Amino acid sequence: MGRIKQAACYWAFVRGDMTPDKFFRTLAEIGYEGVEMVPREHWDAARDQGLRIVTMIGHRSLTDGLNRRENHDRIEEEILKNIEIAKQYDIPVLICFSGNRGGISDEEGLENTVEGLRRVAKAAEESGVTLCLELLNSKVNHPDYQCDHTWWGVEVCKRVGSPAVKLLYDIYHMQIMEGDLIRTITQNIQYIGHFHTGGNPGRHDIDETQEINYPAVMRAIAETGYQGYVGHEFIPKGDPVEALRKAFELCDV
Repeated sequence: MGRIKQAACYWAFVRGDMTPDKFFRTLAEIGYEGVEMVPREHWDAARDQGLRIVTMIGHRSLTDGLNRRENHDRIEEEILKNIEIAKQYDIPVLICFSGNRGGISDEEGLENTVEGLRRVAKAAEESGVTLCLELLNSKVNHPDYQCDHTWWGVEVCKRVGSPAVKLLYDIYHMQIMEGDLIRTITQNIQYIGHFHTGGNPGRHDIDETQEINYPAVMRAIAETGYQGYVGHEFIPKGDPVEALRKAFELCDV
């Protein structure tokens, strides 16, 4: 069983007294290996602390995404540009989005998303970058978002048929939509390229006050032989340094 490689998302923790430099120092001191979705002006500061920039956004607009053919030219241009940046800075994952349904059926949205990802999959393969389509909940945080169930995202990956196209499995979001986390993760691990955490309900600390058993989930992930990163994307209720330390310890299996 391998050790989980942990990262933390910039947007969730850099607020109030937590400056970017303090955030990067804190992660390095605790033992984190990576950091996510960092504004480009802070990339060098993060790397100076020995942190790998693990993810960046692959294309703009979460709600207006790959499930509409009229977006494909724009998204292809954005993803190809960001693949080159990711290759230059050794960023392994570009996060992609299905977009909202807006009346599009699951099958039509699926076909369109597959078509859009096929346009960029080869470039991602050649650059060693993984395009991760994010699973988000449509019940609480992202109403009408189409890639809101694992089966739908897995079917996209199967139809694209590229090792460079996988899922960002957000544990918080999928607890809301599906539950049955360990079974779903272990059965579909070959289609998962990245994980996010968050406590449910509330998307706060992943401690004993919320309902997900994170140590058990992390052990199950580690037992699959997963080699990617798990990124913490929760908003701490109290001291962010203490929240990051506790999260690291909980998931350090």
